[in-house]
Amino acid sequence: MIELLYRLAPHEGYTESLLDGVRFLRSNRPLKLTPVLYEPSIVIVCQGRKRGYLGDEVYLYDALHYLVLSVPLPFVSETEASPEEPMLAISIRLDMAVVAELVLQLDKATTHSAPPRGMLSTPLGKPMADATLRLLETLGSPMEAQVLAPGIVREIYYRALMSEQGGSVRAALAQQGQFGRVAKALHRIHADYAEPLEVRRLASEVGMSLAVFHVHFKAVTRTSPLQYIKSTRLHQARMLMIREGLTAAAAAARVGYESPSQFSREFKRFFGRPPGEEVRAMRASLALLPPTQAAGLALPH
Repeated sequence: MIELLYRLAPHEGYTESLLDGVRFLRSNRPLKLTPVLYEPSIVIVCQGRKRGYLGDEVYLYDALHYLVLSVPLPFVSETEASPEEPMLAISIRLDMAVVAELVLQLDKATTHSAPPRGMLSTPLGKPMADATLRLLETLGSPMEAQVLAPGIVREIYYRALMSEQGGSVRAALAQQGQFGRVAKALHRIHADYAEPLEVRRLASEVGMSLAVFHVHFKAVTRTSPLQYIKSTRLHQARMLMIREGLTAAAAAARVGYESPSQFSREFKRFFGRPPGEEVRAMRASLALLPPTQAAGLALPH
């Protein structure tokens, strides 16, 4: 599995795969307490170790544990890696239509025995590890990536839903009750973060009073709606500067800021350094590279 990832992710940063929604992550150096924003996904680390910090909770994801996010969440991440032993991982975006179909089928035979969670770390069992290996093997070939990989991704969803903590995963991905209403608001924020977003209107759209919305929103995200909106805009702006080469002022305008100076102040407060410095420091780690094919690529020595 590690040898395949060396081939599929030959450079630091993010590398697209031959299948939409699947990316490879590689870090050749340790990263301390880095603000990140993950979409709903399954992240499987094959080498190295990462920790996610959300509120007062710590989530370990390494060769023995994988991470599941049922909603888009900004959190703080820490990476253990080195040039000799880089962190290598695969990220699989959750296709909510496929997930909903699986949850519906599984609900006939199982019950939600645990409360929903926006993010959780769960042990990597042999069935999930085997499915991950088969997925990596198909992603070196354009034909196999299109014909075989989607079915394996569906199997990986199933393994996550039926895992040791699958009750929490199923309850979260069913997106019902108060958790489901907050999830709907989160997806609205991510779809329209560049537009004016009023917290009162978000609460109304999901059928909650403002006070109840605040309580349940913080229970899921460990932050307030306003802070979540701000962090989403800042994360998106950072990606625009790194991946599209936008200036700070242009990125600020694209994500909904009217004042470049306000953007720069809030960016520095959030990431710990001004936009230009942050972009230079994180360019390699957050770069998005086109897919590679495993065939013909030399293994590292």
